[in-house]
Amino acid sequence: MGQVCSENRGLARAGNVLSETHGEFIVSRYRLKQADGIALVRANRESGQQPLAFASRPFILCGLPVRKPPPDQLLFERRNGSFLLQITGHPQFGLPFGQDRLVLIFLATLAVRQKSQVVRFRSAAEMLDCFGMAKGGKEYRRIVGAFERMSGATSFFSTEANRSSATVVHRSRFNFLREAEIWYCRSAEGSAVENVITITDEFYAEISGHPIPADLEAIKVLAAAPALLDLFLWLSYRCFVAKGPDVIPLFGPYGLTQQLGCVEYSRPSRFRAMLEQWLRTIRSLWPECPAFISADGRTLRIDRRTAILPIPIAT
Repeated sequence: MGQVCSENRGLARAGNVLSETHGEFIVSRYRLKQADGIALVRANRESGQQPLAFASRPFILCGLPVRKPPPDQLLFERRNGSFLLQITGHPQFGLPFGQDRLVLIFLATLAVRQKSQVVRFRSAAEMLDCFGMAKGGKEYRRIVGAFERMSGATSFFSTEANRSSATVVHRSRFNFLREAEIWYCRSAEGSAVENVITITDEFYAEISGHPIPADLEAIKVLAAAPALLDLFLWLSYRCFVAKGPDVIPLFGPYGLTQQLGCVEYSRPSRFRAMLEQWLRTIRSLWPECPAFISADGRTLRIDRRTAILPIPIAT
């Protein structure tokens, strides 16, 4: 203590001393907020009071880019078995990436709640509140960019199904938004002005026909980690539709790395290590999650479970 004090010619702040001598005891505000969020997710789950958001099936099966693609890359492709997703970005705005996926969840949630193809919300702050995000200039600029990229992007997806007599191929190409009237000026917040977005017929048909529920509080915890959020939503859906134990390869043309929006890893061992870290976080939110990496490190093993529990019926 004497050395620390002599440098400052007085008493040192306790936080500074602790960081210099026992840095492992320092917990950041983000970690504290994350811990509180995890505790809330588990409490809501145990009490059967999970607040719901909704996601679109194609973007659960195949994720958007996690990191910003190079400016000259305007096509992104992911494959999940017989399901193929391609996203084409606008030449001016580029491909959607990172937290832009929250815009899709936000719009899908509003469309399901409002039961309308035309969704309305008061301000950008409503979206930030929905996902527990800070309200600052950087966050508002991020929302502006996200809506620009989503409004300019085109989605193409196809599926194949083998029937007894033939193979049925379904293909669809659509934009996300038909029309958007969005007030980006922060001074308009709190006024009577509404933001109005008209979702395209195709995107609304997908949302209304296959709304995929997800735990809103869990999404808040993972909002700053797009790759981890992708895996959580993917596991929630795949475990729900699984008929029993299933095995997904980690690598190869139909592997997990080709389904999620995560970046390519230079070595398989790096992806496995990151996947194990993600699974630990997911288990803290969803202790019954049945996913684990096989002993040989080549596959992910899952089983049927539900991340969204049914609401208990009062007796």
